[in-house]
Amino acid sequence: MTYNAPKNAIQYLLTHVADMKTLQAHPTHQDLSDELVGDILNGALAFAKDVLAPINRAGDENGATLKDDVVTAAPGFKEAYKAYCESGWQGLSAPTEIGGMGLPQVLSIAVNEMLYSANMAFGLCPMLTASSMNAIHAHASDELKNKYLEKMVAGEWSGGMNLTEPQAGSDLGVLRAKATPNGDGTYAISGQKIFITWGDHDCVENIIHLVLARTPDAPSGSRGISLFLVPKIFVNDDGSLGKANSLKAIGLEHKLGIHGSPTCVMEFDGATGWLVGPENRGLACMFTMMNEARLFVGVQGVAIGERAYQGALNYANDRVQGRVIDTRAQTPIIGHPDIRRMLMDMKTSLMGARAINFATANAGDIAKCTSDDDARKAFHAREALLTPIAKAYGSDIGVTTASTGLQIHGGMGFIEETGAAQHYRDARIAPIYEGTNGIQAIDLVGRKVRRDNGEAMKALIADLETIVKSANGNTELDMVVNGLNTGIAVLKQATDTILAAEEKDALAGACAYLDLCGDVVSAGLLLKSVVGGIEADDAYAKTMKILLDYHALTILPRAASRLPQIIAGATPIYDFPVNQLEDL
Repeated sequence: MTYNAPKNAIQYLLTHVADMKTLQAHPTHQDLSDELVGDILNGALAFAKDVLAPINRAGDENGATLKDDVVTAAPGFKEAYKAYCESGWQGLSAPTEIGGMGLPQVLSIAVNEMLYSANMAFGLCPMLTASSMNAIHAHASDELKNKYLEKMVAGEWSGGMNLTEPQAGSDLGVLRAKATPNGDGTYAISGQKIFITWGDHDCVENIIHLVLARTPDAPSGSRGISLFLVPKIFVNDDGSLGKANSLKAIGLEHKLGIHGSPTCVMEFDGATGWLVGPENRGLACMFTMMNEARLFVGVQGVAIGERAYQGALNYANDRVQGRVIDTRAQTPIIGHPDIRRMLMDMKTSLMGARAINFATANAGDIAKCTSDDDARKAFHAREALLTPIAKAYGSDIGVTTASTGLQIHGGMGFIEETGAAQHYRDARIAPIYEGTNGIQAIDLVGRKVRRDNGEAMKALIADLETIVKSANGNTELDMVVNGLNTGIAVLKQATDTILAAEEKDALAGACAYLDLCGDVVSAGLLLKSVVGGIEADDAYAKTMKILLDYHALTILPRAASRLPQIIAGATPIYDFPVNQLEDL
């Protein structure tokens, strides 16, 4: 099954949503020319199409295997990973001081969307390595940084993220893994971790695990968790590899999707580890890793949705079924109004979620570049506010579009050979891992809105209002402007409700609030892109405007429908007798 990255759509949003010109004007990125951006996107497109997409089906059908304590990657993955490293993709946005290219995160978002679309299971390994590198770079000692980061940036060693235990899923406060001091500055790590993505494999010589565990006198709950670096293979002082550490994969999970990604049960049996960051501050250190990973999961949602969209579009252009109205006989089903409607639903929702991903990464990029402390704080707050929206909204849309793509295939979508079923199965994990979407909603409401009395959200709303003002006077945009004004008013009322509500009521409406944010923010960003495209005389502004109109007709109006649920709070949820949930 072929894949062609939507380069035009990606480049359009990079220009008119992510404000690449602003980043390129900053001294940090003065060498980032339009030509270089184009070359990077073309290179990623070719790699995704020619290297990763051809092995996607084999990874789904065969998957990784575990034999004699050794995990072997799916067919073709080892060779593809070698090519990935040789092309330098792993270090794209890594800081230059640790051997990376130092390019903006938003460009990495664009590249990785292509890679995830082509082969989501493969893309998880580089994603976790990048996130691990960030945590080590931010919190580890210079000794650990010097020993491990260079090989990770090059992709020669991969990274693993070990949080979950059988009794500790989203609630990490009850984890039991132990870290006993060895007396020489190292710790003996013991315990079992589950759901460890790419926890073991044969694509690299070494895997650098980051493991959450408790020291002997640690406080109970999440305040007693520390973070440790635990290599699969010890690294000698000269950089060469030594003997194996006391850890191994003891099982591979049998999953609904992403079969090419080995999801391991890992056993640490007194494995030697080094403390990363302060003792008992491991959860805070791990969030450096998780926050970026959450954004990239939102990218995965858009990516797998895009792959499902392309499959559905190709099928609709080939399949002949029934008489298409106002056309000759034997016309493909793409002429049916309902098929066209579903394709427009997919394309429009994906474009909106993609815009949110770019805006999130762009806020982080500007925060890193600016020398103004107030601006840095504001952009960091914007990045933090948008991250749970990007993760949840993007991954939910991935599932919805994959389901719609399967529907367009009809009965053939339910048959594995078309590939539509795989996209649906692969997409379904994204709303679950890296913090379920319910947790993202709680994070948005509890930490990002109520904690600062809505200041970051009010700043976002003000920017949306500025976008609307920029469209005033263009009568062709009146429908969108009117709809967005209504959506912003709804968002204001919903935010005021969340701020004034009791905690239980606020949490009961959290998911509806997050979805409302996604509907309104995506509309605002797409309007921004159209206004910018028109001003720049961009050749794609006209078709983007048609897409924006469709968004205003079908997606933006959903925002108002979510408000009653937010206002109602917990009462409708808890009024029903719990002992009658099974049956009346």
